[in-house]
Amino acid sequence: MNDDTSPAAILRKRLYWHSRRGMWELDLLLIPFLEHRFDELSEDDQLAYQRLIEEEDQDLFGWLMRREWPEEPSLKRIVQMIVEHAENTDNSAYRTL
Repeated sequence: MNDDTSPAAILRKRLYWHSRRGMWELDLLLIPFLEHRFDELSEDDQLAYQRLIEEEDQDLFGWLMRREWPEEPSLKRIVQMIVEHAENTDNSAYRTL
């Protein structure tokens, strides 16, 4: 069990919990991005990710499936980063039931 109680670890656990959504398709995009890319993001992009996961599942689904884009530039940027990560990374480990 991980007993790390640093502010960064607490934030990461909170983000992980909020990245798990009611839609499996969203989980397959958000969780791998969080685990593999979040730590290397700029502070602005990390804040954009935090704002992004506060959005409704239906909006996230539309954005991440590229049916439409968020109007806010910072959210559009992070959505594009998540989509690019999903398209260029083997996430097969996350597809098991």
